[in-house]
Amino acid sequence: MTRSSRWIAGVLPAIFVFACAAMAQTGATAMSQAPGILPTGLGEDIDRDVVKIREATAKFQTTEAAEAAGYKIATGCVQHQPAGAMGYHYNNEALFDATLDVEHPEVLVYEKRPDGTFQLNGVEFYVPASAWKSTEPPRIMGHDLQTAPGLGFWFLHVWVWKRSPSGLFSVWNPDVKCDGDAATMHH
Repeated sequence: MTRSSRWIAGVLPAIFVFACAAMAQTGATAMSQAPGILPTGLGEDIDRDVVKIREATAKFQTTEAAEAAGYKIATGCVQHQPAGAMGYHYNNEALFDATLDVEHPEVLVYEKRPDGTFQLNGVEFYVPASAWKSTEPPRIMGHDLQTAPGLGFWFLHVWVWKRSPSGLFSVWNPDVKCDGDAATMHH
């Protein structure tokens, strides 16, 4: 073995160890930056998907960024008291099909702050009923999407930016508030 090949053989394992440590630290950082959300208590697979969703949607902290990426406001602040609210839905209709991907949610869900700006609270996975041909409901993250009778779509909320006391996948988040421009919805 030449001197340079011995040097490479010694350096490569060290680089591998540092790369693995950096990847583990990235996961730990993502976990530590989601208090009350991560860990979910629902298992490593769900936690990994929540991290992926957060990484994919971090760039949409403002509605302007969401609009620039093709999301458009679709609803006022949707609520169903006393269960809570969903918030404002920003849809990307280019994603409305039968394909679900944690890194490309069809809907972003926001809450209006007192100063008039919006806060990203979660995502909604959405499948139009016309696009779904199976007798079984669509699934993502190990959960069935729910149907919205009379509305013609399947959906699943995931509260990845604002913890919901009702659960990560709950329809309504009691901690989301609507101001005077709320639309009431019944499920």
